[in-house]
Amino acid sequence: MNCILLPVFSIVKYQILFYTKKTKIIKFDKNIILKRNTAMTETYAVPAIYQAIQERQKNTPMETPIQIAVCGSKSITNRALLLATLAAGRSTLRGALFSDDSEHFLHCVQDLGFQTDVDETAKVVTVTGCGGAVPKGEAHLYVGSAGTAARFLTAYLGISQGVYSMDASAQMRKRPMAPLLDSLKELGCEILYKEETSQEGHFPFIIKSHGFQKDRITVNIDSSSQFLSALLISSCLSKEDFTIYVEGTHGQSYIDMTVKMMKQFGVTTTPLYYCGGNSESHSCSGCVNSTVPMGYRTAAGQSYKAAEYQIEPDVSAACYFYAMSPLLGIPVQVEHVHFDSLQGDVAFLRILEKMGCRALEEKEGIVLTPPKNGVFHGVTADMSACSDQAITLAAIAPFADAPTTITGIGHIRFQESDRIRAIATELGKMGIRCEEKEDAVTIFPSQPKASLVETYDDHRMAMGFSLTGLRAEGIVIDNPLCCKKTFVEYFDVLDRTVQKLLSR
Repeated sequence: MNCILLPVFSIVKYQILFYTKKTKIIKFDKNIILKRNTAMTETYAVPAIYQAIQERQKNTPMETPIQIAVCGSKSITNRALLLATLAAGRSTLRGALFSDDSEHFLHCVQDLGFQTDVDETAKVVTVTGCGGAVPKGEAHLYVGSAGTAARFLTAYLGISQGVYSMDASAQMRKRPMAPLLDSLKELGCEILYKEETSQEGHFPFIIKSHGFQKDRITVNIDSSSQFLSALLISSCLSKEDFTIYVEGTHGQSYIDMTVKMMKQFGVTTTPLYYCGGNSESHSCSGCVNSTVPMGYRTAAGQSYKAAEYQIEPDVSAACYFYAMSPLLGIPVQVEHVHFDSLQGDVAFLRILEKMGCRALEEKEGIVLTPPKNGVFHGVTADMSACSDQAITLAAIAPFADAPTTITGIGHIRFQESDRIRAIATELGKMGIRCEEKEDAVTIFPSQPKASLVETYDDHRMAMGFSLTGLRAEGIVIDNPLCCKKTFVEYFDVLDRTVQKLLSR
């Protein structure tokens, strides 16, 4: 992974800046000077550009949207990598994401013996799958902090035939794995803990797999929908019809993505619902709880087909830029993001509409326009379908006209950080009142004070709280490089966006 230079910006009015070898001065008009420190830093001083943009809009309202391109989707890239390994033949994945998480996944695929060709410049990966077989019967895999690699590969190897040593970063070692491991043990897989200090239900461990010993299992997804997605993708390798019963309802949008991508590669799995009238489990659309499946059945005899596959832009990444619309009062368009996306985070745009924005579907991508009066509303939002954007909403909530309550997010306490606690802590340091609950947080509006934002090595904390600094002076992001987990160039793209806005 190549390091990137993260520039530090600050907006200064009527102030003389001294020029040094490490500093470039770019003058946009007599009132605004942009100072750029090109040296590598461990912090990122967010440019507070809100007032400058408002002054400009008084004279020339911004009617043409600022256009932004983002990286490929992490969720789709990593699912496509696994589906390609399970297919028979050579698949080509275009628009692939290259980040810490996706590269860990790719390296694991290579360590298992699959043939790959990688063109990072063109964002293309080709994988030659073996029709469900794993080339190596023994391997050591390191998944880093990639939750998708950790869960998807564990499930795949757990129903294969072989012995696999699995390890992860210190961060991933803290995240839950027990529900998936318990399901694999139901199927006859042995899970051995190779270190005396290992905690049961967590990395590191050794998988001794013996294929499918049963035709049905139960998995709990309260802490992560990835457990179910992992088992679904590999379910077609069973020689019999295979049924997965589900406990919990978390992350249905990600499960829907998995089911749709399975179908794109040639395998159909059928959702099951519970019919209260005759105590029967079957596939239908009119039963009690029919909107949330109680399980899935994958018919035997299906197999994945190699494919030419175009990966969508990362909607999670796009949402940071769409949030600038109400925050800065500007129209925003992210290229090739549409409401028919496979990604659940597109629901975040509907929340921004409730706050007063307007979303327009256009050929080049959705255009989001700000509230006409420049004031956006506080909302109560169930973000269970787009929980990766909880931090994004929390970061702009202090500037709303009323309190904002985010619900349905209890599971984010078990992600890269305890995100509910991190939100409340970092906003509290800025003088923003928050009320924290087990699965929710309420943010009360107030002008944030200058603060150093701790990111907890959580990429979404770094990217999300950069938004706060666009409208509040003195916000500095600690350890901005943690964004390389999913969006290596985030702060470069942010810098380019700032320059575009100030040069209009």
